Amino acid sequence: MIEDGQTARQLYAALKAAPGRRRFGFGRRAALVNVDVQCAYTQPAAYPTAYETDPDQIGHMNRLAALCRARAFPVVWTYVAYLPSGEDCGIWGTRSDTPDSLQNIKEGSPRAMLDPRVERAPGDIVFNKRMASAFFETNLRSLLTFHRVDTVVITGGSTSGCVRATVVDGLSCGFRMIVPEEAVADRHESPHFASLYDMAVKYADVLPVAEVLAGLAAMPGEG
Repeated sequence: MIEDGQTARQLYAALKAAPGRRRFGFGRRAALVNVDVQCAYTQPAAYPTAYETDPDQIGHMNRLAALCRARAFPVVWTYVAYLPSGEDCGIWGTRSDTPDSLQNIKEGSPRAMLDPRVERAPGDIVFNKRMASAFFETNLRSLLTFHRVDTVVITGGSTSGCVRATVVDGLSCGFRMIVPEEAVADRHESPHFASLYDMAVKYADVLPVAEVLAGLAAMPGEG
């Protein structure tokens, strides 16, 4: 039961202690989708748009990616960037026009670059997305279908924005969605934990990274 005055963190902790629903679980083949692990969002000391929840977030992503590669599961990295004019940002870009705003992340700029701590491999897939969900007007769904994926692990940021949007779309497309809680981040605590709570109740299995690593390692890996 939700009590008046509980914080989002407390709600999420209570849900973890007494889950009310069965897990979706791990299927047969997985993919790892790391959402917008770019400097604009991962380097708080350099950019006001950045955020950090767990200081080892990118380390967690790198460990998940290494395991997925070892299992021959696809590893995907996304980033947001727009044309110099910002025309391809659409209506989303009209809400703010400050120098550090979304539509001012230009293709090829330092803000658009993947964080240098990311350990990419030559076979990893990198693509530019322009809206919140990594599924929206990208080839992600067909890519996952080609690789016979039924389980998608989502990391990155922000928890309340692009991560949640990708999770909702992924479930809507018929995938089992997994969110490693230490590998997602948001600018503020309340939307972060509120979104973890919301995804755990409705759209995904939100699990500690250690459980996600164990789940990936135990998957049969067959089509």
